[in-house]
Amino acid sequence: MEQNAELADFLRTRRARLTPAEAGLPPGIGARRVPGLRREEVAQLAGVSTDYYTRLEQGRHPNVSEAVLDSVARALRLDDDERAHLFDLARTRTARPRGRPQPVQRVRPEVHRMLDVLNSVSPAFVTNHRGDVLAANQLAKALITDWQAKPYRERGFARFVLFDPAARELYRNWNEVAEIVVANLRLEAGRHPDDALLNELIGEAVVKVPEFSTWWDSHRVAQCAHGTQHFHHPVVGELTLNHETLALPADPDQTICVYIAEPGTASAQALALLASWSAPDAVRGDGASQADRPGTAIHPE
Repeated sequence: MEQNAELADFLRTRRARLTPAEAGLPPGIGARRVPGLRREEVAQLAGVSTDYYTRLEQGRHPNVSEAVLDSVARALRLDDDERAHLFDLARTRTARPRGRPQPVQRVRPEVHRMLDVLNSVSPAFVTNHRGDVLAANQLAKALITDWQAKPYRERGFARFVLFDPAARELYRNWNEVAEIVVANLRLEAGRHPDDALLNELIGEAVVKVPEFSTWWDSHRVAQCAHGTQHFHHPVVGELTLNHETLALPADPDQTICVYIAEPGTASAQALALLASWSAPDAVRGDGASQADRPGTAIHPE
């Protein structure tokens, strides 16, 4: 979808969810034909003319100022992620070469060592903006999936959650996990509108995931920054883990996701059991050795 249409739809959905009372406005006179705020009410709150805001919402105002975007963001009560998304969608798009191959991303040796150190206590993996898994420690692969064993193009966290039937069995709160994954894809699509692989992933999800279109059309945007996930693991059973996603400042398009169990809980015991089971020198019940080195790179360098 073109960027101006994305902007129009985003503004309409944010306007529709906000009532006059929530915005500090009187209810007005007569029946309301639209859910949420009217365009003239948003314009009033933002301090711009109704015609100006209408052209902005219709994608017919290519050079909107940051001051106006700030005012609109405040009027619509946007959170930080939504405000960033608004700026991404409204920014003037410069000519960019299309079809250029994506550069190979490499995970630094220091980050690999970090994954190794975490391996005995915390599942951890590194992703880029598309959710491609660039590296993972053995415990992460034992908890979620062995990305390295998958075909190259399928080595992604978002792809696993949305497309792999095993994900619906693994996550007790699959709908919640999948919905935040979609919200993150929507956020990244605004930042990287010309990313062919990202657009391909989104198009594939429209076809393959029945719930995807409803979530996508809601225009929810959010980072997978932190949260709680409930697992039903085939080896160690039930786990409830907190996850934190940390930026790697030296690698702007890479983040590391770390899972942590509350100390002293059954989940902590189950995670310790999984760490022991998945250790490099462990032998599973079927006699197969867990020989993969922790922190193994998922994408070839």
